[in-house]
Order: sequence, then structure tokens, then C-alpha cells
Amino acid sequence: MGYEAGQYDVIVIGAGHAGCEAALAAARMGCETLLLTINLDMVAFMPCNPSIGGPAKGHVVREIDALGGEMGRNIDKTYIQMRMLNTGKGPAVHALRAQADKFLYQHTMKQTIEETDHLTLRQGMAEELIVENGACTGVVTKTGAIYRGKAVVLTTGTYLRGKVIMGELMYESGPNNQQPSVKLSASLKEHGFELVRFKTGTPPRVHKETIDFSKTEIQPGDDNPKFFSYETVSSDNEQLPCWLTYTSEHTHQIINNNLHRAPMFSGAIEGTGPRYCPSIEDKIVRFADKPKHQIFLEPEGKNTSEYYVQGLSTSMPEDVQLSILRSIPGLEKVEMMRTGYAIEYDAVVPTQLWPSLETKRMPGLFTAGQINGTSGYEEAAGQGIMAGINAARKVQGKEPVIIGRSQGYIGVLIDDLVTKGTSEPYRLLTSRAEYRLLLRHDNADLRLTQTGYEIGLISQERYDRFVHKKLRVEEEIERLRTIKIRPDETALAMLASVGSAPIHNTTDALTLLRRPEVTYAHIEPFAPAPYELTDEMKEQVEIQIKYAGYIEKQLLQVERLSKMEKKRIPEDIDYTDVHGLASEAKQKLAQIRPISIGQASRIGGVTPADISILLVYLEHYNRVTAARG
Repeated sequence: MGYEAGQYDVIVIGAGHAGCEAALAAARMGCETLLLTINLDMVAFMPCNPSIGGPAKGHVVREIDALGGEMGRNIDKTYIQMRMLNTGKGPAVHALRAQADKFLYQHTMKQTIEETDHLTLRQGMAEELIVENGACTGVVTKTGAIYRGKAVVLTTGTYLRGKVIMGELMYESGPNNQQPSVKLSASLKEHGFELVRFKTGTPPRVHKETIDFSKTEIQPGDDNPKFFSYETVSSDNEQLPCWLTYTSEHTHQIINNNLHRAPMFSGAIEGTGPRYCPSIEDKIVRFADKPKHQIFLEPEGKNTSEYYVQGLSTSMPEDVQLSILRSIPGLEKVEMMRTGYAIEYDAVVPTQLWPSLETKRMPGLFTAGQINGTSGYEEAAGQGIMAGINAARKVQGKEPVIIGRSQGYIGVLIDDLVTKGTSEPYRLLTSRAEYRLLLRHDNADLRLTQTGYEIGLISQERYDRFVHKKLRVEEEIERLRTIKIRPDETALAMLASVGSAPIHNTTDALTLLRRPEVTYAHIEPFAPAPYELTDEMKEQVEIQIKYAGYIEKQLLQVERLSKMEKKRIPEDIDYTDVHGLASEAKQKLAQIRPISIGQASRIGGVTPADISILLVYLEHYNRVTAARG
């Protein structure tokens, strides 16, 4: 028999990166929130790489921050290295990446959660959903505690029926030898949810004192680091370097000689693995003609000797892993502290979700993170904040918040999942976004702070600062249009110094700044602004001027497509009534139940002809509905 343990507005199951964001968002929006986790020592744990950010993922962290989430603030407090990647390319692909002190990251996030009003953090394993009149109204734990709530958010990561695989060795486990969650998976199946089996992996960890760094290349952090949170102004964090080495011919030989012991190739692994983060054995087989692969040695923190071997994810037996490590330059005498492993787990087929991340089958139940078939801390946190926001808004009787594909990578991520589903662990890539030039690292605040403020997650002070920045940038762009630069000696010398063609007539500063080689810093001495501009404001002015033509084109595309997003499809529509629709389209539309014509047009198997028929049907449907009042 269970016992009544508490009543809440929102219950979040799992305190990984998705769960932390979901719980913090709901609590900060005024909902009494319970965050339930198997182990209090694993809050915001990084079971795989000790880093945050990178291409597309770093953009998501900035978006979480613009909405009022915590990941950006937390990594800014706890980083041990900060690097801006792709600086040789355009601003659309600039991506910030931080190495975290993984233990400090956890403890800092846990402390934030413990100090947040309306938020209760508790240890317990949820095993069963409470369902009343078809809606989810709480959970029951292993110890029989009954927690009741108006909305439940599942963020169970890789714990659902988790199984660790290492060569011939297999055992039930969550990541890092934690308890797996077995009964919750069964509870979801009982309630009719379709689950899939996915796999991910992690590399071995090695002892710092046994690495010969003289045989590797140093990878330092940036001298003047940028930050993930718009609230972080400066930092005195000490930076630690990473180190680059490569696999050798001998490494490839060891792997090829032991493929019969690799679970990936022996059939022992049933789950589908991530295409964009393959194991080393998979890389060697798939890219047989490649003589070497990059390996990064990354510190796990300031107060530990553990180093993460990035690029060497593996499920090979322990003895083979040690041989592989010792075949790599710099690691000839290395000692392995933790073995790499693969982990299989259950995930929910994400086409069973609305774009709000509420499940279609069970009102009141939301899912976020790796349970939805994604990979990566950032993808999890991005879904987590949206699930937390929408669970809170459901409790408050408000409409859900949905980020569009043109508003953020979070929008791209969620739309891809709920519209197309995924046959493998989904990883966000810049190439998945059709509006890359609009969704930049630098402008996440301009895109989403307004939304964060309206939801109630951005303070008045921060909002006022944002409005001030926006106005200053607009004013400065207009001012540069009026500044005239004469072809005098100083101007010609400046242009010559950057390899730019001379001017023969008086030219406005804005036109000069459009030249790729001319920066704001080159223009500034000719007509300094009469007001103070931060580096962030100057960067924004420069990007908006240089890429104005391209940005304009993308905004026109967005405008055209937004008409399709605004054409709503009623929830109760019966697609079998729509004459002329192809049978595949009827099946797919009935399964996914898109909320707009825009979403319907992105479903695989739905053709432009089907969309035309659907538009005609909707015109008729809306007329009939209006006539009935």
C-alpha cells in the first residue's frame, strides 16, 4: 500500500539537464514543483563528455539563457576552458564551447535548485504513472510514496530499462553504474505508448599523470573568452588546456583484430546508435581508408586527475580498450581509471507528442530530453525548459508556448522530433536549420528575450537592459548611415592597411562597413558614437550591416512560410473525410495530427498536392463550422 506524500502543481521526474531546466522554469513561473531523482548526488551529472556547447548546441544554450533558463549561467560559473569555434567562417556558424569542471557544474546546479522558491528536490524512483480519466495526475515511487500533480514531466534520460554493454559483459544499469528505471518503462507501455530502443556510448577515462603530453598538441582556451549567459559580464575562472593526438595504424589493427568481440558487430547490441557520434570501432570500419582519427584529451575538472578521451567512445572489452589506448601517441603508458561502455535504453517515439511536448495520448504528461530520442545535454536542456514552461502554463490555464523554426534552434529541434520522428539518437546540426543566418549565436537575446519576459522568466532589470541594447544598436546603424567619410589621407591609409580598395568620393560609414575586410573598429575613429556602446552592441551593429542583404532575403522567406504556420488545423479533424488525399497522407496526418498547415507540409509522405487538397477542405470546414456558430 502506498501513502500520500504530497500535492504539487508540476512534478518533474529525473534531474538531468532536461529535468533541471523543466523544474526551475515551472517553479520560477510560480508553480509548486517537485523534482524527483533516483540519486541526489547525480543532479545535472555529465555521464559523457565534460563540455557544453559547440555547433548548433552552443546556439541552444544561448537560447535557453535568453528564455530565462539556467544552463548558460551555470557553465559560465564552472567552466575550465572557453573557446569560440569556427571563427574563420561567418557569424551563422560561430559556436561557443566550454569544458566544464563536471563536479563543480553538478554541485552549482544542485545548489541553485535547492535555493529556488516553490521547488522541492527529493530522492526517489518513480515507477508508475497515476492516470485518472485518461489524464496523468501523479506518480508512485518504489517506496510507495504517492505524489499528486496537475502536470507531470518525464525527463528520464538513458535510465529507462538501461543496459550497460562492454564486450561480452552486459548488465542492467543506468549511466555511470546508477540504478536503471525498469518499471516506469512498463508503465508507459501499459498506457499504450510506443517505445524504441536506442544506444549511446562513452569513452574510457585515463589518469593525467600517465599521459605524455609532449607527444600531443596543446589546445588552449581563448585569451578573451565570451560567455553563454547574457548576464555574465566577466569571469576570473582559471583555464586549463585540452590536448590533441591521433589514432595510429596500430590502433586500427587492434580494433580490426578484435571486431569479433565488439558488441556492435556481434549482434549483442539491439539499440540504434548515434550516427554523428559513432564509436571508434564503427569509425574504423566505416572509414577504412582513413589512416588516423582525432583524439582530444580533456580534463574533467580542476581537482581530479581524470581525463576524458574524446573521440574514443567504445563498447569493446576492457582488455581491448587498454590496448587501444596504449597504441595512441602520448598514451603508451597510460592507466585507465574508468572503462568506456555502451548503454541501451528505451525512448518514446516523439511523434506521439504535440509541439508543446505534451503527449497526445495522455493530457498532463510531458516528456523532454533523451527519452524523446535525442542525444546531448544541450538538446535535453532545450526541450526541458519548453516542457517546464508548457507544463506550468497548462496548470495556469494558459496557451502553450511554441518556438517556431525561424525563432530558434530549439524550435527546429522540437519540430523535427514531433513532425518527422527519429530512427536514431537525434543530434542538432546547423544544417538542420533552414534559417541559419537568422539563428546566430550572437542574437539569441534579440530573438527570444521578449518571449522569456512575457512568460515571466526574465526579470524587469534584465529586460530593460535588453531593450536599451536593442535601441542602441538600431540608433547606431542609423547614425552610421549619416556619417560621411572623405577620401583623405587617414581614410585611404586605413583602407590600404586592410587591403581594401580606395574611395574616390565621400562615402557614408555604413557603406564602408559592408566591405568584408572593414570592421567597426576601423570606422570608429572617424566618428566615435556620442553614447557608450559595449563590445556586444558593436558586434551586433557590424553583423546586421554586413549581412543585411542575406538577412532580408531570409526574413522574406520566413514571412511567406509564416502564413502557412498561422493556418491552424482543428484538433478534431477526421482525415478520412478529406476526399482526394493520398492514403499515405491520410495515415501520416492522422498519426501526427499537425497543428498547422506549415507543420503538415513538413511531414514525410505528405506532398504539395495533399496540402492543396487539405487547404480547400479547411476552407469548407471553417465555413460550415462558422455557420453552425
